[in-house]
Amino acid sequence: MKSISANQTKALFLDRDGTINIEKNYVYRKEDFEFIPGIFDLIRKYRDAGFLIIITTNQSGIARGFYTGEDYQKLTDWMLAEFEKEGIKITKVYHCPHHPDYTGDCICRKPHPGMILRALHEFNINPNLSVLIGDKKSDILAGQNAGIRENHYIHEVLSRQGTD
Repeated sequence: MKSISANQTKALFLDRDGTINIEKNYVYRKEDFEFIPGIFDLIRKYRDAGFLIIITTNQSGIARGFYTGEDYQKLTDWMLAEFEKEGIKITKVYHCPHHPDYTGDCICRKPHPGMILRALHEFNINPNLSVLIGDKKSDILAGQNAGIRENHYIHEVLSRQGTD
């Protein structure tokens, strides 16, 4: 069996709101969280191809005081459990709780690549083998700014799969 060297680790980077779940303003309760149709099958495709699954999400609702870091973590734990029920292990979730108007600028808030760069370093991921899927231009720019080879909008990916 041929071993894969550490520099060949590949990852699927996913935004959360608007990509994994239906976009609603500042989702922080499981009652408001609705998975996008087709997202589980899409993620399984990448998982089965050997990709790590990493979520990067701006969560400015924390900085704005709409919900707490604890509220965010509760929802994240629930979401990860739902993925587990579907047989999907999420490697890690990174979030940016900042907003420039409330906390100043930071390197982790997309379109800055901070969250992705942390993951690349932490898991020794090769950006040339990796893919990012998001729903906003800031997601795509973050991927490009981090050197991710393929950056796609979720609606394009799902429509190619035949799932809208």
